[in-house]
Amino acid sequence: MIWKIRAAVFLAVALGATVGLGIYTFVYARGYSYLTNDPTACANCHVMQDYYSGWMKSPHHAAATCNDCHTPHDTIGKYAVKAANGVSHSMAFTFGPIPDNILIKDFDAKVTEGTCRSCHGAMTSAIDGNPHSGQDISCIRCHADVGHGAASLSPGTAVSAATSQTH
Repeated sequence: MIWKIRAAVFLAVALGATVGLGIYTFVYARGYSYLTNDPTACANCHVMQDYYSGWMKSPHHAAATCNDCHTPHDTIGKYAVKAANGVSHSMAFTFGPIPDNILIKDFDAKVTEGTCRSCHGAMTSAIDGNPHSGQDISCIRCHADVGHGAASLSPGTAVSAATSQTH
């Protein structure tokens, strides 16, 4: 009987420590900021500083927040993506390593592609003779830095030249 009490006390202490550590980590990492639409939440991580600074200087700054481009526009989809990315980011922050140059994951690229088209659908449907028709090529394959300001591709590069011919 006494072992049951000890086991219950041990489980209660372990559960309390886990919950307490979780709450502390959530507050320390400013996890609450990710529940908002405030773009500064995305700059909590040093890896995102350049992207945030680029967005601040881009035309998208006046019209769109990070969530407008990187999460679905419906409430359930938005918070499902935020939760999935939050878990992924938490794991990276906790266990590392976090790469210096981050790359968008395939799922997140599809989400971003959908949001590009939701705002720019009229523009993309008006492209005549699109060589990408029938191909599974994303807008962000060539326009990756549009929302984050000064593109890393300078005029005259193969992709920027192809893009100017395509559009």
